[in-house]
Amino acid sequence: MGKIEIDLERLKQQAKNTESETKDLFNKLKKKKPKQLDTIVHGLHNEVFEEIDCLECANCCKSISPIIIDKDIERMAKQLRMKPSAFIDQYLNLDNENDYVFKQAPCPFLMPDNYCMVYEQRPRACREYPHTDRKRFYQILNLTLKNTHYCPAVYEVVDRLKLKRDQL
Repeated sequence: MGKIEIDLERLKQQAKNTESETKDLFNKLKKKKPKQLDTIVHGLHNEVFEEIDCLECANCCKSISPIIIDKDIERMAKQLRMKPSAFIDQYLNLDNENDYVFKQAPCPFLMPDNYCMVYEQRPRACREYPHTDRKRFYQILNLTLKNTHYCPAVYEVVDRLKLKRDQL
């Protein structure tokens, strides 16, 4: 396959236009929980990430905040030579679900070249994003649906999954 072109405006429109079709598929997957779903999605994940360079995009870092857990705070604060409480005060807010998230978007650690200033100590949610290689994929279908609006790779994995409906 070729290289996936990153066009975030087109992505938003495509994700919006296909959302009901995606919801229909995901509702069926939630009910059925196909045994081969993880294998198929992981294969699509590997395929898509051969064709896309996250550093060209970094839209996740520019537009959504990960949940920051205590271990993340400790690691990043240590790297920045700060006390965890100072790190929290400077960079984090509690969201409506009482989870820590970054105060600002884009991420305060995103550099102009789309590299991460704290990459080795980045939050767990960032390490795992976009979650398309996760086990029990059927458990995160709501999150995946949201991510189709932000991440070209997730959109592409889901789009290709639709073509494999008959295998599910």
